[in-house]
Amino acid sequence: MTSGPWLASPVVSTQWLYDHLGADDLVIVDATVFVASLPGGTHGYVSGHEQYIIEGHVPGSVFADLIDEFSDSTGPYPFTRPDAAQFSSAAASLGIGNGSTVVVYDAAVGQWAARLWWLFRAFGYDDVAVLDGGLTKWRAEERETDVGHVEPIASAGFTVEERPELWADKASIEAVVRGDESAALVCSLPPAEFSGEAGSRARRGHIPGSLSAPAGRLVSRESNALLPTAALSETFAPALAQERVITYCAGGIAAASSALALTLLGHTNVAIYDNSLNEWAADAGAPLVSSAN
Repeated sequence: MTSGPWLASPVVSTQWLYDHLGADDLVIVDATVFVASLPGGTHGYVSGHEQYIIEGHVPGSVFADLIDEFSDSTGPYPFTRPDAAQFSSAAASLGIGNGSTVVVYDAAVGQWAARLWWLFRAFGYDDVAVLDGGLTKWRAEERETDVGHVEPIASAGFTVEERPELWADKASIEAVVRGDESAALVCSLPPAEFSGEAGSRARRGHIPGSLSAPAGRLVSRESNALLPTAALSETFAPALAQERVITYCAGGIAAASSALALTLLGHTNVAIYDNSLNEWAADAGAPLVSSAN
């Protein structure tokens, strides 16, 4: 049972976090990752740690390395989820114990924070929330930030209890596409990637039968906070009607934004296809729908 501030929702407001700064057993985590363009039109990923140090962060927040520490860097695709031992070690190294209240944010539209939030849930820990609007909203409200590195004091340990039902694999997606299993498929990629008009993969498009719910369109352009529940409900209406929902993107990051929104709307049977289109599109026999000519 947590000994930190109580969380009533999978998201907290900037005012809630401001009111609880300095609270016992509250761990605030910056999970920012940046997408970097590489030669040849491809892209890679860069840790947001340098920006966290130089440009500032929410006071007292520690930095989480999603590229290596909270992902299996030896996995076949970027951001492959870590095993239980690695996750437990990474969480404890940030000062997180099983009594901590964890609030995660990023400097993007929340997808990186949502990914770490989902990892905690998938490893059996629910006392974690995403800061609604992230660092963008915090700064827009002219709230205090600190610069420099905050060195975590490692906790005595973090015990995990895996929830495999929060993940979907390729075989499960194949069963849904064949009609052997019932689930709504939600693609969280930008519209041009959903349609197949853009994308860095050799095979473009989306998995047949998918609903498009781009992560960047789940937040307000003005505030960077999640859209009102009525608007989110409209976006996810076809998926909310299904007993099970599986979200995906390229590698399970943007998909976490959809998983967060669905959870906020009260859906209790949501899974993320971890390797997403990085895996699916690599199989020449896996069907993709593309409207691009």
